[in-house]
Order: sequence, then structure tokens, then C-alpha cells
Amino acid sequence: MSDAIWRRCSAFALIVAALLGGCGDREYPRDAPAPSPDPASGPTFVGSASCETCHRDEFDGWRGSHHAKAMQHASPATVLGRFDGRSVRYYDEIAEFVRQGDEYVVRTLDADGEMMDFPVRYTFGVEPIQQYLVEFPGGRLQALPWLWDTRPASVGGETWRHLYPDEYIRPGDSLHWTGRRQNWNSMCAECHSTNVKAGYDARTDTFDTTYDEVNVGCEACHGPGSEHIRQAQYGMLDSRKGLEVNLDDRGRARWVMNAETGIAERSESLLKPPQQPEACGQCHARRGSLDEPYSHGKSLADTHQVALLDDGLYFADGQIHEEVYVYGSFVQSRMYRAGVTCSDCHDPHTATLVTGPEPNTVCAQCHSPAVFADDSHLGHAPASAGCVDCHMTDRTYMVVDDRRDHSFRIPRPDIAAETGSPSACQDCHAGQTHEAAADFIAGFRDGPPRDLFAKALASARSGYANAALVSVIRDAAQPGIARATAVAALRSPFGEDDRRAISLALVDPDPLIRIGGLRALRGFAPGEKQAFATDLLDDAVLSVRIEAAVTFANAVDVLDAAGRVAFDAAATEFRRSRLLTASQSDSVLSLADFEALLGNTDQAIAAYERALYVEPGYAVARTNFADYLRIAGDDERGESVLREGLLLDDSAAILHHALGLLLVRTGRPDEALDELERAAVLDPGNTRFGYVLGVALHSLGQSDTAIETLADIYAKSPSDLDVGWAYATILRDVGRIDDARAVAAGLRERFPENRNLLELEQSLR
Repeated sequence: MSDAIWRRCSAFALIVAALLGGCGDREYPRDAPAPSPDPASGPTFVGSASCETCHRDEFDGWRGSHHAKAMQHASPATVLGRFDGRSVRYYDEIAEFVRQGDEYVVRTLDADGEMMDFPVRYTFGVEPIQQYLVEFPGGRLQALPWLWDTRPASVGGETWRHLYPDEYIRPGDSLHWTGRRQNWNSMCAECHSTNVKAGYDARTDTFDTTYDEVNVGCEACHGPGSEHIRQAQYGMLDSRKGLEVNLDDRGRARWVMNAETGIAERSESLLKPPQQPEACGQCHARRGSLDEPYSHGKSLADTHQVALLDDGLYFADGQIHEEVYVYGSFVQSRMYRAGVTCSDCHDPHTATLVTGPEPNTVCAQCHSPAVFADDSHLGHAPASAGCVDCHMTDRTYMVVDDRRDHSFRIPRPDIAAETGSPSACQDCHAGQTHEAAADFIAGFRDGPPRDLFAKALASARSGYANAALVSVIRDAAQPGIARATAVAALRSPFGEDDRRAISLALVDPDPLIRIGGLRALRGFAPGEKQAFATDLLDDAVLSVRIEAAVTFANAVDVLDAAGRVAFDAAATEFRRSRLLTASQSDSVLSLADFEALLGNTDQAIAAYERALYVEPGYAVARTNFADYLRIAGDDERGESVLREGLLLDDSAAILHHALGLLLVRTGRPDEALDELERAAVLDPGNTRFGYVLGVALHSLGQSDTAIETLADIYAKSPSDLDVGWAYATILRDVGRIDDARAVAAGLRERFPENRNLLELEQSLR
């Protein structure tokens, strides 16, 4: 590391120290001793063994569960993989699995590409795969890429598999098992052990990670148990039984079958959102931690930043795409809105279905087989498909782990045909088109349910779709997470309907919708923001306050005195949340971008450099850093940052694009065009890259090629205002007035409130 970078990293470490304080340096995670119950010190963790005497049935069920085996010390009783000297090939690599006395050893490549022996210290998970953790210096544990498939050999199990079988992950890659993205302390620990404190020290880049139990124990869900034990000992249990969280979502309510509909209904209305999904969502959600230790009893949005239905994570209709861990799909479901909670289907202690291994049986608790296990409902013989085959399709993660979608959706092949989302019908009828499946369903059903949010989100992913998104936002019957995603997807130019929708979203009771509104608000000029949502800087929910801090970071000057006080407090919470996970480059990058918006030059540069120290090949960090250096008037250094990144990965389209823009600014048009063309070739689906290339071609006198480029992009993205505007004006400039008028008219139809388009049309008369 250069002296300059070291100074900046030291400056970054001082920021960390000021906010978080210091941590020690321990070689491996440690279990804290179980304290004696002491009401004066507040509730403390006492260990699952303390629960056995009074809750034997629950304890015995838990002891054999996946939670109890989420992480274990490696021993003959816990290691399931065959460490018998066998070797396995991964591309040109060979890994060996051997036992040396009481140690289980994996011989594989280290970060430098050298073969080394790595003793296994912990097992990680149990079914259908088991992973293994090894110790590294600085208190780190790393997850080996070799998975033991615990399924029976008859279905392809009892073998070693690589985590990335279809892609070669070489040493030095950010996804290599020795890298930070495979680090247990920051990526895995919170959800595999109890009361985890990562203990990351940015000054030394080390961990002092602690936990109270190595696995997921009773208190991971119920919270610290010392006060519960104290009250039980005195026979004086209060209404919460001495626990910080009440997980009893059922209360006095029962599920009563409606004979007419064949669907059970709650005997008492649901007065508040169920607590179990919020508690289970701590781990069973795609989310990022905002604070530690975890605060039991709060909503998930008050402890974590929950992912919306973002492209890449979910299909446009809300079906799971990437690994998202249940919460985001479940809160979309009609069952969630009806009051169904996790323990209605899953035994919370054994983590198995409450009615046994057959899924149809658990569904039959609330959906009468007399109505639903009938070909009038299914359209084919009941024995040929179970409930989950149509309503809970699965996707495979971690090579062999099939996980079901918990949105419990009705198959919509008609929606799939329009949005590119998958359809359950094709899982069994692979040769059938979506259209044919839709026609078949229409033949025995009265008609499909009304359209949901899928078409609007699909349109927004490919272009401007504000009108369709506003319809979703206004529809209170749509899932909150879908409405939140819709408002976050609103794009400039904003019409009056868009502004009203954003205003209503910012005061919605659902914190996710308020967060979506804040993200939309980032598209407004700084001076416009104050009229909308400054009170959200002091919101009751932590993730909303943090989101508001980011939204108002470039508008601090327009805040009044009270707003500035609230912003400063929210900004401190944002910084703390990012510094807690500062071992990961994306956390440091978001901090750098935040300081850049505030104009804190030293802090921003220190954080950008830290992000690149953590992950040198992080292309987005290099691009953002170079752009900030542009603002700071240092394009020379920005060019070095970009070119260093291209030496690490010449296939990074975003770096070529950013370098092309820099070369345009610094008067090297021919070199710039080469870089812009390279970016467009590497990422042909990126509309922005194509648009910029088209404009650059025109500016260099290659108007015919520019028109061809923009015509192709406009045909694919007719709702992209920038593309359409550039296409129309270049057509006008070369004298193709009729063609320019046609494009301008199409834009006016899509953006009727845009006055600039009216002026464009007038210029074409």
C-alpha cells in the first residue's frame, strides 16, 4: 500500500474509532459464559441448556433441528463429509479431503494459488449440504467452497461439490473462498449463532467476534432469558413472561373453516402485524444489519435494511429469483395479510411442518381438500400435482438446496408471457408455451384474477412507467413491499400524479413504503425536497431515518434548524450502521458516497480508498471514486483509478464507460470513442451506455452511425426520455424532419406534461 493510501486508511480508521470505539484482536470466536440472572443489570443470555428443565419437549425438538446444528465444533459426531483421502477436481484444481488424527483437513488453493492444508474448525449447516469453516489470522473464519452433499447417494448425494460448479472462481477473485465475500464474521455469523457481535476493528482490519452460543439457540428467537428464569423461580411471570419479545401471534384466535369458500378464517381480527415474521426475518430475509446487538421485539425494518423487490433479486411478479430467504416473498402473500404466521405451518422448535412431512396436509388445515383437491380447481387429476407444485414453486440455491417461494401465488402464465417471469405450469409442462397454459386455465376458470403489480414493475425495469407504477402505489390491496418497490421505481420527469403518489408514500404507515418514497425523492432537486419529508429524519423506524439521511445528504443547506438537528442525528446512525460492517467494500462505498454528497472531501476520499483497499477489483467503487475526483477537479488521478481497475479486470464495462467519459472531458475524443464502444459491446443491454455512445458518435461527426445506434436502443426502450430526445434531435440536425417528428410525437404521448418536448415539437414545424 502506498504511503498516501495508508494515510487515508488511517484517517478512515480514526473515523471508525471516534464512532465505535476500539476492539481487541482474538484468534477465533468465543462463547460467552452463561451469567447468573441479575435483574439489576438487565436481561442477559443464559444459554439453551437453562431452558431444558421446564421446556423439555420444546428443547428435545430443538436439539435435533437445523437451528441446533446451524454451526457446530468439528468432531466425529458433527462432520458428515467423507475425509477419507479422496480427491475432487474443480476445473484445473484438485482438492483433497483427509483426516489427520482428530483433525479434518481440506487441501486446496489459498489466496495466492498455492496448495495448503486447512484444518476444519467448525461445521456449517447440516442438510442438504454441509459447509466447513477454517481459521485465518485476525480472528477470521472463512467458508470453504467445498460442500458435502448430505442427500442419499440414490438421488446424487454423498459427494463433494463446489459452490460455483459452473464458473471458475480463481484465487484473488472477490468470490474466492479466501476473500471477504466468503467471510463468516461479516457474512454468515449473525444467522448461524446466538447473540453475535462481529467486533470488527477497522484500524487493524481484524475481528474479535463473540457469541453466546455457537448455534441458533432458544434465545436467538426469544431474546435473553435471565429475567424469564428469575420470574419463573419466584412464580411471578408477567404478561410477557419476562421476555423482551412476545411471539404469540395466535392469541385467543382460532382458524375456523368457512364451509362455503373452503378457506379458514381467523375467529378474531388481526389487530397488528404478526410478530413471528419480523423475528424470523432477522435471518430469513434478504437484508442488511443496521445495528448490533440485535434488539428483540422490534420490527425488522427497525433493526435491518430490508431489500425491496429489486431486479435481480425477484422477478417482476415478485417470485424469488436470487436467494432472498422467505420474508420478502411471504409478506407479498394473501395469507400474510389474512393473519397467517410462521408457526401456523412450521413447528418453531423442530423447524419441520406442523402436520408432518407431506405439504398437502399442512395446506389442508386452512384449505378444504373437498374444495381444492378437486380437478375443478386443479384442471387435472389431484394426484398429479400437490399444492406446493403450483403455489410454492422452488428454485435451487447452493447447488442442490431447493427452496420454495412463500408468496403462495396463483399461477399466471399470462403474466409470465408479458413479463418474462417463470410460470409454475412450465415446471411440469416444459414443452408448453405460456400462452397455451393461459388458454387452458381460461377453459376451466371464470377468468384470471385482476392484474397485480407485475406488468408495472416489468415496464419500469425496461424504461419509464410512472403511470403504471402510480396505479400500483394507489392500490392499498397490493402488498406493501410491492407498493414500496413501485414508488422507488418512479423516475424523472415527475408529473403531478407522481408527486402526489410520493407525498402519500412518505406518510404511509408501512415503513417500507416510506423508504420507497424517500428513494424516489432522490430524483428531485435539493431545493424541492424540504417540502416533502424532512420529518422522516426523525422517524420512529431506524431504517427510515437512515434512508432519509441519504436522501437529504445533498439538501442539508435547505433544512431549517430543527431539520438540521434531525439530519445530524440520522447521519450519525447511518455512519454507525456502515462502520459496523466496514470489512465489506459495499458498506464502505455507501459511506464514501454519503460523505461525497455532504462535501466532506477528506472523509469521502478516505472512504473511497478504503473501499478499494478492501476490494481492489470493485468496479463500482472505482467508478464512483473517479466521478468524485472529477468534481474535486482531479481527473488525472481519476484516470489512474479507472485504469488500475481495468488492469485487474478488462471486462468491466462500467470502467470502460467511465474512462470514455473522462477522456471526452479531457479532450481525447478518439480514445474516448474506443472506450465508449468497448463498454457498449461488453454490456449491450445497458441503455445508458448505448445512449452516451450515440451522442458521442454524433459529436464526432459520425451521425449516420449515431442514428443507427440510437434507433436500435429506442426500439428496445421507447420510454427512455434521454434516448428518445437524443434520437429526435440528431434526426432533426441531419434534416430528417419527418422521422424526428414521429419520435417526438411518441415521446409527447408518453410524457404529456414535459414542456421541453412541446418546444421540441415546435422546433420541428
